[in-house]
Amino acid sequence: MQATPCLKILKNLLLQMNGYHFFKTLYSLRLFSFTTFSPAKHLHTHPVHSDSIFNKNQLNDVVLSNQFITSFIRSGDLDSALQLFNNMTVKTTVTWNSILAGFSKKRGKVKHARELFDKIPEPDTISYNTMLACYVHNSDMEKARAFFDIIPNKDNASWNTMISGFARNGEMKKAHELFLMLPNKNVVTWNAMISGYVVCGDINSALELFKMAPLKSVVASTAVITGYMKLGLIDLAERLFKEMSTNNVVSWNAMIAGYVENSRAEDGVKLFKAMVAFGIRPNPSTLSSILLGCSELSALLLGRQVHQLVCKSPLACDTTAGTSLVSMYCKCGSLEDAWKLFLEIPRKDVVAWNAMISGYAQHGAGEKALNSFDEMKKEGIRPDWITFVAVLIACNHAGFVDLGAKYFYSMASDYGVEHKPEHYTCMVDLLGRAGKLEEAVDLIKRMPFKPHVAIFGTLLGACRVHKNTEMAEFAAKNLGNLDPTSATAYVQLANVYASLNQWDNVAKVRRSMKSNNVVKIPGYSWFEANGGVHKFRSGDRAHPELALIHQKLNELEKKMKLAGYVPNLEFALHDVGEEQKEQLLLWHSEKLAIAYGLITLPVGTPIRIFKNLRVCGDCHSAIKYISAIERREIIVRDSIRFHHFKDGSCSCDDYCCVGRSKAILLRHT
Repeated sequence: MQATPCLKILKNLLLQMNGYHFFKTLYSLRLFSFTTFSPAKHLHTHPVHSDSIFNKNQLNDVVLSNQFITSFIRSGDLDSALQLFNNMTVKTTVTWNSILAGFSKKRGKVKHARELFDKIPEPDTISYNTMLACYVHNSDMEKARAFFDIIPNKDNASWNTMISGFARNGEMKKAHELFLMLPNKNVVTWNAMISGYVVCGDINSALELFKMAPLKSVVASTAVITGYMKLGLIDLAERLFKEMSTNNVVSWNAMIAGYVENSRAEDGVKLFKAMVAFGIRPNPSTLSSILLGCSELSALLLGRQVHQLVCKSPLACDTTAGTSLVSMYCKCGSLEDAWKLFLEIPRKDVVAWNAMISGYAQHGAGEKALNSFDEMKKEGIRPDWITFVAVLIACNHAGFVDLGAKYFYSMASDYGVEHKPEHYTCMVDLLGRAGKLEEAVDLIKRMPFKPHVAIFGTLLGACRVHKNTEMAEFAAKNLGNLDPTSATAYVQLANVYASLNQWDNVAKVRRSMKSNNVVKIPGYSWFEANGGVHKFRSGDRAHPELALIHQKLNELEKKMKLAGYVPNLEFALHDVGEEQKEQLLLWHSEKLAIAYGLITLPVGTPIRIFKNLRVCGDCHSAIKYISAIERREIIVRDSIRFHHFKDGSCSCDDYCCVGRSKAILLRHT
């Protein structure tokens, strides 16, 4: 019998859209209801009755029902799939498998899935594999193994599901046992084992299998690249990447992320540009890595270009992409752009809030950070351990000692968040900067775990501010014991001695440093201008426009001294005459960068300077004068935080250089 024109139209609709949207369209037009829908029916074999296009007599084909169920499951609409399933009077094994797949994809549905599986009249291998995948998806590997053992006809999918499950859960010994038992290994099997070993950090086992694999797939090669990058074996990763016959977005991402994680963000940026030039479309993982690279390089211009790329892609409303952009703007010194973008994120999760709170904290906007924390709680977002790191940093940079201590001691009791070493480091810094060095040491001694390198480095930095040699020696000794190769212990201790003119002790520390082959990390500053990055080292002699820069600095020095600036010679860490000390201070890398910024950037444009070490006290004082004399906003990001200089003052209120605590009303409860 010929189909009616109306049914032909519906059939065409089905062909033009996926089953899920077609089904919903019928429902919205009242051409279908779950209560009258029984088995699915052919659209072209029965005439239309006046009461409904679809009715029990007309709809007798189970094939279309299965298609609808599958469409619902793929769209994440398990409830609609179940309603349709329960109203079907005829079900095949395919029907049961389709609905079982819906349960297997949702965590916490193991019990329901097993009850459904046990009702299948004639389960096939797909039924068993789907149920097995449900156990694996819920990380119940003990029950998964028991179920695997009762599968009557195991195929490669059965074995691969178990092997992948063990690998993803870090049980590589069990995965390897099954791997050896499987006679017909396919590419999925090899990929699961190689990736599993890489994730577990066993690169040697991964490489052994990779060499044995009959086919070096993109997945396996990418896993090995990731393993190389984790170990810092960048040359080997590059070689394998070049040898790959086919590269997909995941392999490009592995290289870009690896470069960034190994402090080679510039190479990551170059590869990203090459990837785009090759026509590879970036995904959220790509953008997250490249934005992190922009943050490390403080490459605001490139970050803005990536932002435009995001806006033109399906990721425009993606929370993860939005959060990465917020973090990038914060780390590149554009807090206003970060806040505007944060407001545009439609669904803010804890990671998004953490990015904004951390941004405020790093910029010294303690009040705004804590206000955002309060707002986050009002929105029903539960803070995690990273949130409290940001909150404690905010209190630290703003000098809110009592409030910081209050949050620290209420983390576990009020929020169920256990203390981590990072929280103790923040508290030691908070107490140390406020001059409470003995309390800081007492806290270190009361830590529930062994002190780590960062905590003694933090204490040593506080000793430098307060010129406490006894405590500095204690911190340096412990730091040296934990990491004999660290230059921090030597440099910071020498700085404490130098600030007190104890030059014999300075020389002693430097000799010890030399005998132990410890190399100091050179300080340098940089900024973006005219599409390039300009780098400067203290006492730089290589810049092509050095004469012009020195001329500008000499002009600034005269104006600053007329305005009341007095060079702080304690930050000239060499035993030389006062005049030479002043010259050394004048040529610090951040001053050179600022002078060049004043020369090259248009009048009124904020100057954003970035430094790999902490800005010294003399430079901090000088930049305040420069901002007032030149009527220019100067933003400096050092290794600890941001400083916003404007009209002769700094956003840190000099707290970074003169540790002290501030009183604040405890309204943040």
